[in-house]
Amino acid sequence: MDRIFVGGGGEGYGTAQELLLRYGNRHGLIAGATGTGKTVTLQILTEGFSAAGVPVFLSDVKGDLSGLAAAGSAEAGTHAPFTERASTIGFADYAYQAFPVTFWDLFGESGHPVRTTVEEMGPLLLSRLMELTEVQEGILNIAFRVADEQGWPLLDLKDLQSLLVWVGENRKDLSLRYGNISTASVGAIQRRLLVLETEGGAQFFGEPALALDDLFLTDEAGRGRVNILAADKLIASPRLYATFLLWLLSELFESLPEVGDPDRPKLVFFFDEAHLLFDDAPKALVDKVEQVARLIRSKGVGVYFVTQNPDDVPEDVLGQLGNRVQHALRAFTARDRKALKQAAETYRDNPAFDIEQAIREVGTGEAVTSFLVKKGMPGMAERTLIRPPSSQLGPIAPDLRKQVMAASPVAGRYDTTLDRESAFEMLKARTEAAAAEAEAAEKAEDDLSAAMREYNSARRYSGTRVGRSTSTPTRRSSRSDSVAEAFAKSFARQLGTKSGQAVVRGILGGLFKGR
Repeated sequence: MDRIFVGGGGEGYGTAQELLLRYGNRHGLIAGATGTGKTVTLQILTEGFSAAGVPVFLSDVKGDLSGLAAAGSAEAGTHAPFTERASTIGFADYAYQAFPVTFWDLFGESGHPVRTTVEEMGPLLLSRLMELTEVQEGILNIAFRVADEQGWPLLDLKDLQSLLVWVGENRKDLSLRYGNISTASVGAIQRRLLVLETEGGAQFFGEPALALDDLFLTDEAGRGRVNILAADKLIASPRLYATFLLWLLSELFESLPEVGDPDRPKLVFFFDEAHLLFDDAPKALVDKVEQVARLIRSKGVGVYFVTQNPDDVPEDVLGQLGNRVQHALRAFTARDRKALKQAAETYRDNPAFDIEQAIREVGTGEAVTSFLVKKGMPGMAERTLIRPPSSQLGPIAPDLRKQVMAASPVAGRYDTTLDRESAFEMLKARTEAAAAEAEAAEKAEDDLSAAMREYNSARRYSGTRVGRSTSTPTRRSSRSDSVAEAFAKSFARQLGTKSGQAVVRGILGGLFKGR
């Protein structure tokens, strides 16, 4: 199998459209207005990649894609239209079947828990996630640098929160080395962390972290496993949703080896609701996405953006997407008409029809398609009837989802949270040690004060005796001096000890300075 049958035509439509697997890592775009069939197109492409032995990762925003885990059936109410469509487009191999699915969920409810660590996410994506200003992002970079230098692992949110407290307490010393650090900026970051924790970030950050190898599994028959991220609740936190997917894409880019030009992708990544990635994104982040899109294909990963309008994707990224399925666009406004015109201009012309008009007129389950052909050239645009899915159309029952999760090859691997020693515990131990040292120093100072009072009392008593007797003044004065001398020597020895030095620091008000 070296290609995926996407659809074909009947009267008034073009030739059969196929996605060649050797160009599956050249990325793609699935676009169209709501209700025009994007989800079904995503489903049938996923089926094709899985059947060819290519693992897939996708997000299920509406819950419909869980149907990939169950076979379609004639009782589903769509049997007649599906078989009729298959016959019309010449899809002779059409049959119902289920596909191997692994369910994931950042909240650990509708799938296996997905986690990463704070240090793996990094300051750039965390700043994007928390919508930090440039100044706040700079302070976050300083915090990460300090943690790295001190050997403090940043695993979960409490690690980062405790680190920021330490940075705030030591801001004067750190400012001399890294630049100004204000308590107001540190406080603002802490507030954004609190919001992130409320939105579910506390469950996302921690261990065991997701092992990327678990996304590349196949079943006993050699079919690629379909990794479905339950995103129906996650989409309510669009920044967390977009940042997680970008983090995952970046991790794949950084960890996978170069494979050159493989005969099929190692993994295909579908990015649904792609506009959330680019809305109000800083230039540094857009540049990172462009870099990943340009280079990750050499590592065998294909990225397919799914969105309502092609202009949701920046032009530099759009230029990397060679395989395209354009469902209907509705031109209700001047912006819509401009977007429609631009979308039509990105296709290779077909003299048989007007592309702009076709994009406006295609119905549900139809599209204007273009796939890479020989030597990676864009294929001519064609009006295409998308083939029907072999798996169930729509979501599966909760009981079936539980059965699929129980039979998953990663069942039980991520269920229990680990909490090993990290920055939070290390800084806590350091604080407790400092508090114990301060308490010991205070006790030593109290003991020293008591000795001083005893000494002064002894001097007063000695002076009284001297006043009462004048027969031997020289001898008593000498004795008083020897007492003072002994105390001075004792005090000097005390200053040479650790607790004595702590007393001096305490007296000078600098007990924790530079700690």
